[in-house]
Amino acid sequence: MTKPTAKPQGTASTADYHRHTLRKYAVLLAAFLLLCLCFLGSLKAGSAEMGMGDVLRALLHPSEERDSLIVWNIRLPRACIAVTVGMCLAMCGAIMQNVLRNPLASSSTLGVSQGAAFGAAVAIVYFGAGAQVNNVSGDAAVSISNPALVTAFAFLGGMGTTLVIMFISRALNAGPAVLVLAGVALSAMFSAGTSLVQYFADDIKVASVVYWTFGSLGRASWTQIFFTAGIAAAAFAYFMYNRWNYNAFEAGTDAAKSLGVPVAVLVPISLLVCALISAVSVAFVGVISFIGLVASHIMRRLLGNDMRFLLPGTALCGATLLLLADIAARTIISPVVLPIGAVTSIVGAPIFLFLLLKRRVHA
Repeated sequence: MTKPTAKPQGTASTADYHRHTLRKYAVLLAAFLLLCLCFLGSLKAGSAEMGMGDVLRALLHPSEERDSLIVWNIRLPRACIAVTVGMCLAMCGAIMQNVLRNPLASSSTLGVSQGAAFGAAVAIVYFGAGAQVNNVSGDAAVSISNPALVTAFAFLGGMGTTLVIMFISRALNAGPAVLVLAGVALSAMFSAGTSLVQYFADDIKVASVVYWTFGSLGRASWTQIFFTAGIAAAAFAYFMYNRWNYNAFEAGTDAAKSLGVPVAVLVPISLLVCALISAVSVAFVGVISFIGLVASHIMRRLLGNDMRFLLPGTALCGATLLLLADIAARTIISPVVLPIGAVTSIVGAPIFLFLLLKRRVHA
């Protein structure tokens, strides 16, 4: 009897590779479809009841009717800024975890968001970037009157925090646990600084800082949405251009250097881009925590560590998570809208604690 011919090892490996690659593309497609469903759900959610047919009709045929005005002037901008900011924060988390070799790194856990918040508070209080306005109903309200200035100061605060984290990571050769503790200390320091800024401000400026710090997706203008989308697209293009370099980091910094990765240039530029997109997000919607941490860990379980798939998957997941959090914020005790930052913190803090304890057990 003739023995069956064994299949060449190379052919089997190639088939396995293509099968795993197709599975990852399927996960990305599913993530995109889920994002689309959540986007439509966000357009439907709110105190003014609308059916999905009404939403689609208002979206496709703009008019002066009530449903169309609500969708185009209130809900659509809110959903769009949720997508762009969610993508920014998620990409920031994935990249920081990669280049810092720390699975617990993100803009919120390392204090970057809090540093940006402190910078924005300084701009609002001491440089007149907050003002009192009258809303649609004629009641007094507060708003950010100079978004560019707030963004610039938020970037300086976030970048300052990033430089401190880089120094601790490189110069002191700190491990993941030390970086997390340093992030906690920096967060506390900047939170105290923000409190002191508010303490010496007048009522209007304090109200502006508090209103902004709560975190809200409802105050973004179309100009801010397009600006954030442009920043997110540019950051995504840069990160994807360096996807193979980031993959080399998975084997360690020394291995990446031996493979020709310009570590001394790539790491600071990557962290600079992360600080920029975090600052833009914080400046326009306030402090929103844990999106970057949670989204990246969800997609790592589904896609692995290959940045070709992890980065777009994390961006899609971050946008979806922020949309879901916003839907929850608008519907839990409707018509009251909860601060989006509080909702993400309530959900994200236990997950962060779980990941921290899990690493402790495995250590």
